Amino acid sequence: MWLYRTLCLLLAAALLCGGCRSQGGQTAGEHAAPGVTDTSITLGSSLALSGHAGYLGTQTLRGALCYLRQVNEDGGVNGRRIDLTVYDDSYDPPRCLANTQRLIIKDQVFALFCYVGTPTTVKILPMVEEAGIPLLGMFTGANALREPFSRLLVNIRASYYQETAAAVRHLVADLGLRRIAVFYQYDAYGFDGLTGTELALKTYGLEPVARGSYVRGTLGVEEGFGKIRGSGAEAVVMIGTYGACARFIQLARESRFSPLFYTVSFVGAEELARRIGPRPGEVIIMSQVVPPVEAAERAETAAEASAPATVAAMAGGARRYARLLAKYYPDDKPNSVGLEGYYNAQVLVEALRRAGRGLTRAGFIEALESIHGLELEPGLTASFGPANHQGLERVFFTRLRDGRFVLVDSWSGLARELAAARPGGRP
Repeated sequence: MWLYRTLCLLLAAALLCGGCRSQGGQTAGEHAAPGVTDTSITLGSSLALSGHAGYLGTQTLRGALCYLRQVNEDGGVNGRRIDLTVYDDSYDPPRCLANTQRLIIKDQVFALFCYVGTPTTVKILPMVEEAGIPLLGMFTGANALREPFSRLLVNIRASYYQETAAAVRHLVADLGLRRIAVFYQYDAYGFDGLTGTELALKTYGLEPVARGSYVRGTLGVEEGFGKIRGSGAEAVVMIGTYGACARFIQLARESRFSPLFYTVSFVGAEELARRIGPRPGEVIIMSQVVPPVEAAERAETAAEASAPATVAAMAGGARRYARLLAKYYPDDKPNSVGLEGYYNAQVLVEALRRAGRGLTRAGFIEALESIHGLELEPGLTASFGPANHQGLERVFFTRLRDGRFVLVDSWSGLARELAAARPGGRP
């Protein structure tokens, strides 16, 4: 704890000195908030741009930047452009902590934005609280970011508890599966998903038939796989990263172990699909906290993306994201991870807009709490309040078909498919 107290003393000194001199041509003391000048607002982000979660961090960042770059081209927010200082933490908690210290103390950012991962984000929470800096749009559904409640933490997405509760309900009530195992990453992220699954199963008088884990940053899943395979599980809930989950599924294929696989959203649909490829008869379900983007991908072309268009002029969040991704990152394909980053940026910009020209951290939080019914997609709105810092509640379910995840349109149809595949089963 002495480290956080020292950091806060340094930050307080830096803020005091900052109030004694002019910033960007302002009169002295005009802006009390760090990271704010007459022409810009600087935010900070530490996320995985390399390593086992590199795809997740890269796409989260690019999704957010699609929106922010267009906003800046359109004149910024209240006359200020939005700048983002970004550091790679490779999904490593100590590195994330060091990056965050640098963002707060040296870079003097206004707020923290778009962090990726539970173990990394949870690590910085004491620093966030002591520095009094807002943290918005985390790519994690961890319960530790929701309880106890903090006005400094702003979640856009539904939680892992919500994802796993909805998944267990479908597995048990709709599909009639009762032998359910859990494969999880042995850290705060995996424990959160494991706990959510156990709580959901308990409502049906069940518990996991097996638990298997692996160490974060590795593909050493063999021991965990062995425990689960020997349990005769009908379904496996997977709380990991795309590399480890892909390895688990590959081992299952090699050993003719064919349960239903379910993964939470953090696994990353597009990267998992790329790594494992299609396999006839296999059932792989993934929950999402944003709508599927395949329709938007088909609807937009590079030619459309190059046409003059502003964020305000384009309709439909997923389609806007697809168009801007093609404009700024033409080699990328629209994906659920990037769309979540895009939504994060939408909420950020709306809160900054409402906070007005006299921007402070306290004013930013108050403005955020005034957002009710912000439309991200037709029928999908984000709302906040003084006691509610999670904008979205919905969970969507997708299934891997022909190499891509598409919306599950019939649980009863899937139940019939699974019944027909069982020995002696009939459609």
